[in-house]
Amino acid sequence: MTAVTSQDPVRNPAARTADRPVLPLLRRGLAAGGPAGLAAGLFSLLLAEPLMDRAIAQEAERHAHAHDATGVTAHHEELFSRGTQHFGLVVTAVVVGLALGVFFAVAYALLHRSGALTERPWNRSLLLAGAGFTALSLLPGLRYPANPPGVGDGGTVQERQVLWLAALAVGVLGMLLARQLHRRLADREAPVRQLAVAGVVVATGAALFLLPGNPDPVPVDARLLWDFRMLSLASHAVLWAALGIAFGLLGLRAARAAGAGGAAGKGT
Repeated sequence: MTAVTSQDPVRNPAARTADRPVLPLLRRGLAAGGPAGLAAGLFSLLLAEPLMDRAIAQEAERHAHAHDATGVTAHHEELFSRGTQHFGLVVTAVVVGLALGVFFAVAYALLHRSGALTERPWNRSLLLAGAGFTALSLLPGLRYPANPPGVGDGGTVQERQVLWLAALAVGVLGMLLARQLHRRLADREAPVRQLAVAGVVVATGAALFLLPGNPDPVPVDARLLWDFRMLSLASHAVLWAALGIAFGLLGLRAARAAGAGGAAGKGT
C-alpha cells in the first residue's frame, strides 16, 4: 500500500496550495475585508451620519442666506433620499473592505515572501494593519483631515486629489523606510529599534506638512468639524483594526490546519 505523505495533493488540502500560497491569502483577505468594511460602515452610519446630517443642514442654510443676499432663489432636489444614501454608505464600506482585504493580502505576501507565510500570522497581521492605518489613514488625515459633505470648491477637486495621493505616497514611503530601518537594527536592543521607528514616523509626519495646505476654506462650526473629523478617523481605525484581527484569526486557523495536515501525513 502506498504511503500518504503530507505532500500528497489528493489527501492533504494544504499541499494542493503549497505551490500557490497567494491564493489562500487572497481568499483570507476577502473573508476578512468584508466584515471589516461592514463594521466600519455600521460605525459610520450610527455615529458619523448624524453629524453629516447636521453639516448638510448647515450647508443648506448657508446657500439660503446667499440666495437671500443676491435675490436669486435656487432649488436643489436630492437624487437619493437620506435612507438610500445610508444604505449606500454601508454597501460602499463593504466593497471598500473587500478591496482593502485583497490589497492587504498582497502586501502581506510581498512583505513575508522570504519565509513561511503561515509563521506568526497573528503578530504579522496586526503589525501590517497598524502600519497600514498609520501610512494610509492617520498621517495623511493629520495633514488633510476629512471635511463634511458640501465643503470645498468644485474647481479644486483635482488639486485636492493630487495632494491626497501625494500624502498617501509619503505615508507609504515612510512606513517602508521604518521597516527597513527596523530590519537593519535587528541586532540592537528593542528600545533602540522602537525609538528609531518612532523617529521615522515623526519625520514622515513632518514631511507631510511640507505639502501645500487645503486650498478651500471650511465654513463649518468648529465643534461640528472637530467631531466629524475625529469620527472619520475613528471609522478608519475600526476598518484597519477589524481587518487585522480577522486576517490574523484566519491565519491562525490556517496555520493550525497546515500543522494538523503535516502531522497526519507523518503519521501515515
